[in-house]
This record gives sequence, C-alpha cells and structure tokens, in this order.
Amino acid sequence: MSTIVPNYRTIKVLLDKSSFSIDEYQREYKWGRKNIEELVSDLREKFFSSYREGDDPSAVSQYDDYFLGSIIVSNRNNTSYLVDGQQRITSLTLLLIYLYRVALDKASWMASNLQGMIYSDNYGNPAFNLDIPERLSVVEALFYGDDFNPDGKDESIQTMYERYQDIAEIDLASDLGEALPHFCYWLMNRVGLIEIGTDSDASARTIFETMNDRGKPLSPVDMLKAYLLAPIDEREHRRAANQLWKREMLALTSWAGEHEADRDATFFKAWFRAQYADSIRERRADSTNRDWELVGTAFHRWARDKRATIGIGNQKENLHFINGRLPFYSRAYRRILDASEQYLPGLEPVFYNAHNAFTWQNTVLLAPLHENDSDDVVDRKIAVTARYLDIWLMRRVVNYTRVSYSSSSYAMYLLCKEARQLPLPELVELLIKRLNEDDFSFEGSTSRDRHGIEDLRLNQFSKRYIYHLLARVTAYVEVESGGSDRFAEYVDRTLPNPYDIEHLWANHFSRHRDQFDDSEEFRSWRDNAAGLVLIPADVNRSYGAKPFEEKVIHYTKQNLYAASLAKETYQHAPQFQAFQKRENLDFEPYSVFGKEEQLQRRQLLKELALRVWAPEQLRDHL
Repeated sequence: MSTIVPNYRTIKVLLDKSSFSIDEYQREYKWGRKNIEELVSDLREKFFSSYREGDDPSAVSQYDDYFLGSIIVSNRNNTSYLVDGQQRITSLTLLLIYLYRVALDKASWMASNLQGMIYSDNYGNPAFNLDIPERLSVVEALFYGDDFNPDGKDESIQTMYERYQDIAEIDLASDLGEALPHFCYWLMNRVGLIEIGTDSDASARTIFETMNDRGKPLSPVDMLKAYLLAPIDEREHRRAANQLWKREMLALTSWAGEHEADRDATFFKAWFRAQYADSIRERRADSTNRDWELVGTAFHRWARDKRATIGIGNQKENLHFINGRLPFYSRAYRRILDASEQYLPGLEPVFYNAHNAFTWQNTVLLAPLHENDSDDVVDRKIAVTARYLDIWLMRRVVNYTRVSYSSSSYAMYLLCKEARQLPLPELVELLIKRLNEDDFSFEGSTSRDRHGIEDLRLNQFSKRYIYHLLARVTAYVEVESGGSDRFAEYVDRTLPNPYDIEHLWANHFSRHRDQFDDSEEFRSWRDNAAGLVLIPADVNRSYGAKPFEEKVIHYTKQNLYAASLAKETYQHAPQFQAFQKRENLDFEPYSVFGKEEQLQRRQLLKELALRVWAPEQLRDHL
C-alpha cells in the first residue's frame, strides 16, 4: 500500500538543496505574462501589508504568511517528480533567479541564501533544483546572466525565457528598495504551500484527478451565478437566465477555440474594476485593500457586498444583469481579445498594446462602454481608448519609466473612473486633455529629468519597446509612402525568418576610435535607437561585422525606413519624396555614418515618433 503524506512547506524548506523532475507526458510550461504579473503583484502587496520602513530583518518572522496552494509529488528512484505544480514551481524558480541576480549587486550575502533554492552542489555534483534536462540551457543562462537566444527552441524554453524577461521588466527590486532583504526573507520563510507526497505514480494521479474533478469546489464564477439566480423565483426565467449564463461562460472559456478555464473569472475582474470600482488601496504600507484590489481577490464576495453599486440584489435587477449587461460586456471583452490577437482594421491600437504586453488594457477598454452602445460605437470607444493607452505607454517607456502591472495600477484605476460610460465625443476630449497635460513626452520629462527618445538605448528594459517602436515607425513610413501596413509581419516571432534589430555599427570600437573616448561611450552610441533598424534575421546574420559603408547599399532591398539610409533609394521614389515634403521630414542618405549622422537620425526618429503617436489622431475615431 502506498503512503500519502501532506506537509506544509515554506519555499525555503521545499526548494533548499532539493530538486524536482517532471515526466515526459507532462504538458509544457504555459504561464503567460498575466500569470507572472499577478503572482508578483500578489506577493508584493501581501509583503507590504506587513512591512514597515525601518524594520529589522528579524521582524520578518512575525509578518503575515502567504499560501500558494498545493503541489503533488511522486517520489521514486530517489527522485521527486512533480505530478501537479510545475507551473508554480517553475515560475517561483524564475523569480528566485531574478532576485538572486539582483542580490549579487545589492546584497551579496542574500544571494548566497537564495542560491541554495536554485542550485546545489552535492559532493561535487552540481545540479539545478529544477532538474529537467531539456530545459537546462535556459536555466543556466538566466542563472549565470549569459546571453541566450530562445528562437527555435522548445515551447517551454521560449516561455521560460519570456517570463523571466517579464519579471525583469516588472522590476520588483525598484519597488522594494531598501526592503529587498526583508522581502527575500519573507518569500523564503513566510510563503509556503502544501506538498502532497506519495511513493506511487498511480496514487499521485488519483489524488490529482480527485482534486481537479470529483468534489471540485465551486469557483468564484459559480458562486456569483448562484447569488444572482437565487432571488429569481419564476422557474422559466431562472432556467433561461441559467442557460444564457452558461452560453456566455462557454463563449469566454473557449474563445478562439483555445480553452482557458479561468478566462471567465478574468473577464469579471476586468468588468467590475472597469465599471464599478470606486476606491483603491492607499499607497502606504499600513493601508488596506479597497474595491480595486478586492475585485482581484474575491470578486464574487465583493459583488455581493457592493450590490447597490452594481445594481443587483433582487429578481428584476438580477435578470437585467444576466440578460442585458452580461452578454453586452462579454461580447465586448471577446472583441478586445480578438483585436489583441489579430491585426483588425480600425482596432490596430488594441493589437499594439497587446504586443507591448500591457496587461491592464482589457480592463480599461471596458470602462467607457455603455450597454446601449451600438457595435460601431463600441469599436470606436475601444479604438480611441486603446490609442490613448498606446501613446501613454510609449511616452513612458522611451523615458525608461515602468509600465508594469503594479506600477501602472493606480493610473489605470483613475483612468477607468474618469472614462466610465462617457459618450464618445466626451471620451475623446477627456483623453486628448489627459495627453496634453501629461508630464511625459517623446521629447522628455522635465520634472523627472528624462531626455526622451533621443536618449533611448538598448538595454534589458528597453529592448522589447525599441523593437516595437522600430516596427511602428517602419510601417508608418511605408504606409505614408504608398505601401501596405506590415506591422503585424514585423513583430511576428513565429515566422520562419522573423525580423531582428540590426545595429548600423558593428561591435568594433577600433573602427571608431577617432570619434569616441573609450569603448563604453562607443557602446552607448551604438545602442542608441537612431542607430538601429529592423531587417530579417538571416539578412542580419549575413552582414556579420561589415562596416556601414559596405552594407548600406544592401539596405535598399529592405523596408523603406532602413533603405532611406542609402542614396539609391531616393531615385524614382515619387511617393516617398512626396511623403517627406508633406510631413516636412529630413530624411538623408549617408555614404558614411558617424556621430554627426546619428544625431541627424535621432532628430528624424523623434519627428517620426511625434507623428506616429500624435494625440490628434484620437479625433479620427469620432
């Protein structure tokens, strides 16, 4: 008879000098950016609910703990196999690697504590605690801080690499500041889960099936439905409402043929925040959760407590909620999901924000909608609000300002409240006014000592946004010169030969000693956004380390923004020349490309960005 032993484990007890494997039949690592952002945000907020500035690290032992659920482990042949829990354990490992890398620079003594939960040395046999051989390459690269190219690798490897980049962009360390060691101690010792261990695979699978099928507790969506149906006394009305509810939930969870069990819950969180949340937690350590946060943790209970605000509670109100508002907002939400995945005419800004992985978009786009809006008005409201978010976001990232889930939460709450159910003309005026009063611009931010797009350079934070910016600018130049809009192609990483960022200068400081004092100054200029273009990956590789003077002629075969560097492009290009004249843009061809030429290109890039992200475009949606 197999033994089944449940134990509560802190993260430190679970992972320190331990290792976990998975069987071949296990699914791939699937977590998306939304999952990572919610995990980090939940951990951060739980930690700050206890932390007080000036706390001694020993005070962490009295902080509130945090429960991460359960995992199922099958122990055989001296190896622990994760039957259920690889998504969380993998995500925790990525977070620990991030904290370890940060601690190496800021608190090396903490790095040694974290290392044991990621990597262990067993009598000269080093091993990562996530013991999955086919994923070792990405874990090693992230742990050691080495360069890594995930293109063409297995799905899990690509996803792990992408989620680590998301964690780095969230930049939890900046939020923590001096509290970084306290958070690490808290994560290790006050965050935990239930490990259900067995020595039999059959028992492990039975436990998994029992926990996920038989006796499965009601979900928050189920409990909200039960609350709404309870006051409906008339049997036919209740039956019809129940059927409609089930149809809408099925449409959400099986959207686009891809089943996602919690998409219905995600929809309710977005809807309730967008339309009804009237308060948010104050931004100080001892504050308590309010509407915005409570919707995220228990929307079904929040809805019951806020029934007067939502307009539910009796038979008439609940029937209108289910039969009227639910289908409208569910349909609008799916429309947003469609536009996030497909480059739909008229809804391109939604696709832009989705490509930039701006998680709050789906919530904010529901805020201005009213159930009496026509389909055309819904599309226009979604598009203009998405365009506002696009400009708001890009203005910040070119100034190296975070737009992560937690750092932008308060701003999105305020936007939802202001935009809520506004008629389209009033919505447009509100959004333009907000942009005109914004402290951030592509030219910089005086109050924050930022220098804008002319000072934008490649680094871990900016790379994804520079890639997006180059794709947008490139598409804009081509469309305005009579070509087609190829933005979706430029950012499609699934293509056999996707587009890459190309440096105009090869990484050879020796060629530029006459212009730069040292290699560090050279690298800073080389990585400037004005010294970059997008070209197909195979073309990028074929150029190798060629100097600009040798490869500029080959740019003529590429997109027009890259080709504009070569004088041959300006021959027999009447639409391109007309575009330059119409927009008063100083495109210049170059036979050599040095400091002076890059400064000219910086000014051009800024002028293009000011047109691509012009606030006046919002009026086009009226």
